Amino acid sequence: MHPFLGRLIISFVLFLILFPVLTSQAFIIWPWYGREWSVDLIILLVPFNILASMLLANYYLCIVTDPGRVPDGWEPDFLSGEGYEVKKLTGGPRYCRTCERYKPPRSHHCRQCNRCVLRMDHHCPWVDNCIGHFNYGHFLRFLFYVNLTCSYHLFMVTRRVMDTTSRRYHDDPSGLELIFIVMNYVLVVPVIIAVGAFSVYHFYSLTSNTTTIEGWEKDKATTLKRHGKIREVKFPYNLGIRRNIASVLGNNPLFWCCPTVPPGTGLKYQLSVGSDPTVQHAWPPRDPTLEDQKPFKLPDSPWTYENGSTNPTLRPSNSGLEPTNCQPSAQAYTSALPPYHPDFQHDAHPFRSCSPESDTSYEEEYRSVRVRRGSEGYEVRPINRGDMLREHIRSEMERVGRYHVYEPPTTLDLEMDYGLGCETDEVSDDDIPLGLRN
Repeated sequence: MHPFLGRLIISFVLFLILFPVLTSQAFIIWPWYGREWSVDLIILLVPFNILASMLLANYYLCIVTDPGRVPDGWEPDFLSGEGYEVKKLTGGPRYCRTCERYKPPRSHHCRQCNRCVLRMDHHCPWVDNCIGHFNYGHFLRFLFYVNLTCSYHLFMVTRRVMDTTSRRYHDDPSGLELIFIVMNYVLVVPVIIAVGAFSVYHFYSLTSNTTTIEGWEKDKATTLKRHGKIREVKFPYNLGIRRNIASVLGNNPLFWCCPTVPPGTGLKYQLSVGSDPTVQHAWPPRDPTLEDQKPFKLPDSPWTYENGSTNPTLRPSNSGLEPTNCQPSAQAYTSALPPYHPDFQHDAHPFRSCSPESDTSYEEEYRSVRVRRGSEGYEVRPINRGDMLREHIRSEMERVGRYHVYEPPTTLDLEMDYGLGCETDEVSDDDIPLGLRN
């Protein structure tokens, strides 16, 4: 993503946060309490501002915190066999060809950041950063405070609207206050619906210690098991709900809602109790039907049929299906071209007889013919459509009875019809055509 576009998206998110926070207090709540400080007003606004501050703090940490990168020169411990995952095809440690370094467990290469990210969850455009090992906790807290702040905001604004409709106060809201009430509802309601649904998914992933990418891998493993291709494979990083949350938000539950540094280095993760270290190597499971599949290799020849010719001679797909019973053909010839085509030949295929001798000769002749098929990648010689149309019109004109052709009369016919040249009959000028008058 271009840096300017990333800053533009962050500015838009800040607008979605600050506009409801500031306008709801300045143009809705403050006029509602008579523009004077009171204990009730302070009790109402202090929790809201604390939630908004925590929301902004965690959003800032999501942006500036590095999600985690593979240290230079890092290599897995090959002697112990722990702390690394293997590739599905070769069985060796996972290696990133783009970064040219080994990949720790649960790490993936991000195309947006152009590097490998530790415990990569996804690349979030709303924070212009990857969500990985070191900022995943900030991201979860950001979602948590978005839901709390929006809910508290809707509670305050709805109270103002309900008090206005109940007419407990004589001061009705002004026109400006009504405009900001509508705008706050329009901005906050879609946000809490979208972020709320997104939060449910990530909170569920937190309880199962699963990233978004690993969630896709679990779905694929479930599909393979349902189709009977593999046996059930246990996810190696599920430690239980309490320990799963602690692995991301810290061991002390009192600080789960506060910005903290996640435990661990992101290079090695604890496996579930009773799991064999080799189970980590087998995740994610591979489709067994693809084990014997040969790797894809481009052919040496650029042509589809690889016969070394730029215009391959192809046998028709139905050439081997010969009729068992002899049936006389209804046509004297067969051709794939219309009669008016320049390449059409009337004597290309003579009439087929029903005698055994002729049937054998026809079969040998038909098998030796190569039919050109454009659908099979065959090269067809270009033709002039204008010449083909003129030939078709000429052949149709020559057919007897097809058209009524007008033939202009000759001079001899006119003399016979009008008596021109006769001495006995007198013809008036009105009976003579204009073209024949003197």
